[in-house]
Amino acid sequence: MVGAANVAKYNGPRSLRCRTHAVLCGPAIERLRDSPIKEVIVTDSIPLPPTSNFTTLKVISVAPLLADAVKRIHLNESVSTLFE
Repeated sequence: MVGAANVAKYNGPRSLRCRTHAVLCGPAIERLRDSPIKEVIVTDSIPLPPTSNFTTLKVISVAPLLADAVKRIHLNESVSTLFE
């Protein structure tokens, strides 16, 4: 992802944002922290270690989505509409 961001930044965009599943292992945190990516957006579906916090990281909670899914299942409503 960082390699793609470097290529993209070289070719002109003013800012870069990425959304990814937060499997941040090995040197991923350092690479993202030092990259030209303005904002890295992940969900809290995977616990992040305390050392993973950096200024461009934004964590979004999946709790409202899960709560809505549980409510819909309980009320025998469609869950597939959550993904539209």
